[in-house]
Amino acid sequence: MYEKKQHINKAPDLTKMQAVVIDNRTTIYIALDADPKEARKRYNTRPAYGKQ
Repeated sequence: MYEKKQHINKAPDLTKMQAVVIDNRTTIYIALDADPKEARKRYNTRPAYGKQ
């Protein structure tokens, strides 16, 4: 009757990104040309960070 469509999820290639360690349990990945200090600052200013 209906054909079920397959969901295709494409994950980003982490070999083409740089890892930024936020704390001992958190690592984020950003573009190679992005600033790690700016990424840490933006992550720490998120409202959900530190509310646990």
